[in-house]
Amino acid sequence: MKVGQSKKTIIVREYQLEIGKVQVYDNYMVSIFNEGATLTLERAFQIIGISEIHFRDKDFGYISLRKNSYAIDPTVYTYVREMENLKAFAIVSMKEMDMHNFKIEKLFYKKQMKFFIEYNNALVWVKRRVKDAKK
Repeated sequence: MKVGQSKKTIIVREYQLEIGKVQVYDNYMVSIFNEGATLTLERAFQIIGISEIHFRDKDFGYISLRKNSYAIDPTVYTYVREMENLKAFAIVSMKEMDMHNFKIEKLFYKKQMKFFIEYNNALVWVKRRVKDAKK
């Protein structure tokens, strides 16, 4: 029998916002937005604020879990890319439309951003990028 740390991931805090929810973990955040929501600059500042509460002096990653379809104001990325401690930005979706949108979003973000079909692959990538940033 193996004894050691369990692999269970613990949510540090969950925020229920007007456009959906944001889950904060030890060194990354996951957003799941509502169907038909629009991520405006004002709403993005709420999420940036959450990241500053939990990761003010700490590197972290962000996973956009796109279970639903929603709109994003591309100017959001102008502000997000200024966050020096954001080391990984992953988008998870199985929708073809999201894959096309990702290519456009990547042009606005201008930093490393990756698209995944499976959440666990995104999680492994984000954790690795955050860990490697500390070196």
